Amino acid sequence: MTTHTVEKIGGTSMLNYEAVRDNIILRGDGRGQPYNRVIVVSAYGGITNLLLEHKKSGHPGIYSLFAGSEMEHSWRNAVAKIRAEMRELNARLFDDVISMERANRFIEERLDSAESCLLDLQSLCKHGHFSLQSHLASVREMLASIGEAQSAWNTTQLLQRDGINACFVDLTGWQDDEHLALDTRINNALEGCDFANTLPIVTGYAHTDAGLMSTFDRGYTEMTFSRIAVVTGAREAIIHKEFHLSSADPALVGEGNAVPIGRTNYDVADQLANLGMEAIHPKAAKGLRQNNIPLRVKNTFEPEHSGTLITPDYVSATPCVEIIAGTRGVFSLELFDQDMAGEIGEFDQKILAVLKRFRAQIVAKDINANTITHYLSCNLKTIKRIRQELEGIFPEASIDQTKVAVVSAIGSDLQVNGLLAQAVGALAESDIGVKAMHQAMRQVDMQFIVNEDDYQDAVRNLHQCLVEVHDHGRAICLA
Repeated sequence: MTTHTVEKIGGTSMLNYEAVRDNIILRGDGRGQPYNRVIVVSAYGGITNLLLEHKKSGHPGIYSLFAGSEMEHSWRNAVAKIRAEMRELNARLFDDVISMERANRFIEERLDSAESCLLDLQSLCKHGHFSLQSHLASVREMLASIGEAQSAWNTTQLLQRDGINACFVDLTGWQDDEHLALDTRINNALEGCDFANTLPIVTGYAHTDAGLMSTFDRGYTEMTFSRIAVVTGAREAIIHKEFHLSSADPALVGEGNAVPIGRTNYDVADQLANLGMEAIHPKAAKGLRQNNIPLRVKNTFEPEHSGTLITPDYVSATPCVEIIAGTRGVFSLELFDQDMAGEIGEFDQKILAVLKRFRAQIVAKDINANTITHYLSCNLKTIKRIRQELEGIFPEASIDQTKVAVVSAIGSDLQVNGLLAQAVGALAESDIGVKAMHQAMRQVDMQFIVNEDDYQDAVRNLHQCLVEVHDHGRAICLA
């Protein structure tokens, strides 16, 4: 039986090395044993935004500027900016000049190499026989890898300084001429590693023959983490974040009202991921689920708390709502066409092809006889492009867009008669209009589409009605 765990540390937590060392590494299994673990690290908070683009606002980083601009100076200015940011991070982490300069040399070698590669590619693609578009996926992968390489290398050096036998495990394939499958790369990198006496610090990005980002985009760290757990046969997978997986956002419902969930299942984790509140990417969770590996989500800054345990088969002892979650900045894209009646499948197929091409995330969807409405998590620029494309395909259709919010009540078992009516009633009492709602037969979530301005009040009211007033629900969540 395996005794090791695989643990991923989030980007915000990585910014606080002392908390990582004291609360995660040195605490170990509760007995002060730092080994029998594999640590997978994210890039320092904010770094991947600068390398690619801001995850929420879409503000361009190096990748976006390189992909969308013919002006060399724009993306090169972004390289200079992140170079300064990474050096500043190193200065904060290393308290002696020699160690700091070693850290600077490590990351600047990668930045220099990446910048040189981009310049060569830009020059090559000025010739008509070469298309920049065909190389952009590789560019995105290369840039993404730099952030995790820095955080993993730095953490290894700092832990070694502090007396822990840590080793740097680089899965980025930097200047590697082999294109390997993900599992093969993991096996090769960890082969012969003595987990009982060595602490591997592994890059959250892994270079693969298929390209992690083409499938998982910014969820690549979760996929690397998940596959390491599966390939090595971990007894438990653990994610360390800067917050608990709680019954609602404490900033909205109050610190005293939001409680850690404690126990839930992978169905609930998938619903959260659909709202952009990822405990773990759904495709990464699939491997853990299939191999019956429990996932624990812990708060880096409350190490004494056991966090939330996610297992495949957990169902709450009494049906209850475990979490109220949601997302703002969602666009409802409604397409009405009288000719759709009886031909919904044909219309839907064409719409989905456009949404896939523009990589718009579908949060929810409505269909009736002559209307299809998709609720999309993307920016206004993307919505306008999608709409323009659809207007060309369906010239006689009426297409409308509205900015809305989605609020969900989620639980491992919501099979309670009248629960949906109770939720709608709670919103109505606060004069919050429900523009649309959804509840599937699987009974793990209820979704309410509301005006964006009503988002915070909707979360508060649903939490008060469905979580706070049910003491049995609170007890179950805390169990």
